[in-house]
Amino acid sequence: MLMDRYKLSSATEKILYLYDKLALKDVSSAAPEDIDLYNRSGNKDKRAFKKLYRPDTRHVYMETYIIPVEEGNITGYLFKKKDSAGLQGLIVYYHAGGFTLGNMENCKAVCSGLCMETGAMVLAVDYRLSPAFKFPVPLSDCYNALVWAWEGVKYLKIDPNRMFLMGSCAGGNLAISVAKRARDEKGPTVSGMILEDPLTDCRLRTESIERERDNPILSKKDLSFYISCYAREPRDILNPLFSPLLALDFSRMPPTLIFSSEYSPLTDDAELYARALASADTPVHLIPVERKLHGFMQYPLWDRYKDELAAISVFMNGKPVQNVNLLTPRQRRRLKHVKPVVEPSADDAL
Repeated sequence: MLMDRYKLSSATEKILYLYDKLALKDVSSAAPEDIDLYNRSGNKDKRAFKKLYRPDTRHVYMETYIIPVEEGNITGYLFKKKDSAGLQGLIVYYHAGGFTLGNMENCKAVCSGLCMETGAMVLAVDYRLSPAFKFPVPLSDCYNALVWAWEGVKYLKIDPNRMFLMGSCAGGNLAISVAKRARDEKGPTVSGMILEDPLTDCRLRTESIERERDNPILSKKDLSFYISCYAREPRDILNPLFSPLLALDFSRMPPTLIFSSEYSPLTDDAELYARALASADTPVHLIPVERKLHGFMQYPLWDRYKDELAAISVFMNGKPVQNVNLLTPRQRRRLKHVKPVVEPSADDAL
């Protein structure tokens, strides 16, 4: 059974069940109109959606902006805490979905939680999707969104010294390529990257791809489908902006924090990219997350959800990436049994 294979906790089983109800079934064989309907429609099961994603609507508000891009416009959703004041850090967030899926109702819920827990503003980028818009259009949209935010730092009250890129899976791929363009084209200053299970080598040749080829969240078949939708032609896969691991120069990239799920086909992609950055003396820290399925950072029901966001907050506040870590399950269990030491007050001494 699936749960026996992955040794999941009961809480994670619940997450997987709800995810299965909300996700598009067998995307690799879905008709284009079905994919488009999923991307554009709201979630029919509102109760399951709220329980799974837990969007924060009490302490966070959202502003909608039209962002000009090449040959068109896209939408950006900017999330802010209601009690924020002064200049704030910014996370430019590129959603997952294999360059092909992008249900923004789900994405906005993820970003509201990210804003609430980190205290930073979050810009969710509704970039154009493949196969209607192939490489490099989605990447150009993501880069133009960063430039738009950089040019509007005063109006948006963004701290220009605290602008970060973040993405999961395909979103991580886009974040890396945006940072590479910003470096090579002398564009906006990126303070850091936050990646979760990034897709870095679209040739799909790693051991973890084969080990998790039938992964319930992201299979090898799914990945092949997404890549075929994104590429204009087969040789695009060898372009370093398509497969970031194939770049020749990893120097002068932003400090990078990478989370790698134990049960993800992209575990090796994350590790190999971390090694590549380290080989060029780029500050990078890879955090392997035990007993975690691909892409589960977006689900607040996961038992270490707040720990992961706390680690991101520490990283954004300037702590060296090598010092940012998560508690292991054993450490968490031990801390539950530790009672706080209460010092006697002056009144008690009397």
